[in-house]
Amino acid sequence: MKNKRDEKDCTLTTDNGIPISNDTSSLTVGEDGPVLLKDTNLIEKLASFDRERIPERVVHAKGSAAYGYFEVTNSMRKYTIAKVFTEENKRVPVLVRFSTVIGSEGSADTARDPRGFAVKFYTDEGNYDIVGNNLPVFFIRDALKFPDMIHAFKPAPDTGVTDLNRFWDFISVNPESTNMITYVYSDLGTIKSFRKMEGFGVNTYVWVCPMGKRRLIKYHWKPLLGVETIDRDKAIMLAEINPDIARQDLYECLARGEKVKYDLYVQILELDDIDKLNFDVYDATKIWPEDKIPLIKVGTMTLDKNPDNFFVETNQAAFAPSNLVPGIEASNDKLLQGRLFAYRDTQRHRLGPNFNQLPVNAPKVKVCNYHQNGNMRYRGNPGHVNYRPNMLDNNKPNLAKDIASQHICLNGEEVRKVIEKADDFTQAGERYRSLSKKEREHLIYNILCDLKEVNREIQERLIANFTKADKDFGECIKKGLKIKD
Repeated sequence: MKNKRDEKDCTLTTDNGIPISNDTSSLTVGEDGPVLLKDTNLIEKLASFDRERIPERVVHAKGSAAYGYFEVTNSMRKYTIAKVFTEENKRVPVLVRFSTVIGSEGSADTARDPRGFAVKFYTDEGNYDIVGNNLPVFFIRDALKFPDMIHAFKPAPDTGVTDLNRFWDFISVNPESTNMITYVYSDLGTIKSFRKMEGFGVNTYVWVCPMGKRRLIKYHWKPLLGVETIDRDKAIMLAEINPDIARQDLYECLARGEKVKYDLYVQILELDDIDKLNFDVYDATKIWPEDKIPLIKVGTMTLDKNPDNFFVETNQAAFAPSNLVPGIEASNDKLLQGRLFAYRDTQRHRLGPNFNQLPVNAPKVKVCNYHQNGNMRYRGNPGHVNYRPNMLDNNKPNLAKDIASQHICLNGEEVRKVIEKADDFTQAGERYRSLSKKEREHLIYNILCDLKEVNREIQERLIANFTKADKDFGECIKKGLKIKD
């Protein structure tokens, strides 16, 4: 691979730009004497090396990124004022990061896991992020459970070893996870190419139209190459042969000059129709049936460029569902509400309080506010005034024009309650019955390969949950585990 460094400016220097004449020998007292502390190049080089690692993401640690653009082919101006989805014949730059969710940086791309599908749009109104997965539902519906879920899925605190009892214990006592299991334990849970998987926003969002009316929406990304999965046995084999196969596949494809495309669709739900559905539309463990709420195509995303530097761009890329532009709002989805805080907060911890000033995260539009100081800040505010309101600077910066929208009436008691339309099993059963014979066999096989290592008490709780979803589903698991009445 060609080195992209400018040949006219290739003299080796320190980080301060001072030329280095010898980078192979430390400064010593004589040829065989001790090394001197005054060797500033040595100290800088070692100090920089010592700090090469930043805290790994708690989730989505292993990822791959690509640049490209998004083009609207069907303007959504009827439904939202967000220019990113209304202006046709305009290319909006994007950065996409694909990832595994639970595995660490060194984990295998083909391990059974949901895949992250995060898209950053560098719009004329600021950065907008759709931070989703390759599966349409999630394990839980309330962000309060998220730390417990990840703790259960990660290695045990005493042994440092992943324990299937911990994973399945959490699933068994949280029956809302049953629907997600029918997805992640199908062959959709094992892929070898990011170019051939779908993406979903998972959560419910709000679009605000020019007249101020609100509608609920869900996002869907469809790969033009189609969806391709692999079975459990091939996933295990590839994990041993090439644990970076999906990362390598994406990089080499773009390096060859090929393009990777995904169509973006949305489902749109009128607020007046919420009560007509037999499930809670804000519940992230549920899909919106496409026969009742059809997909509407918005446009196409094209990926055509690899990052120049993996750490600077892929590892330091920071996404957050709270990155919303005018015309797009967060819904009352309990999982989303917690994500609005958690994602930005984890980036502040991992990258520092000024992570948005990193080029990969910086918006393409001018940033104007009085935030100041903190670690790694390099963009300062000029002038004598750093507060608002003020009279010394004519009350600048000016406020943006408020967008007209429906008023939201909030009235109720403070409560901690499970949603009324929980229904943890209906969609899981429908999903199971929609699978082909081969797909059901793979789902059962994948679950049984795990459950044979799990305690009987946990097995029995899971069988009860699967049976509530579908009698045949539960019976197949029960028979496979050789459990008798």
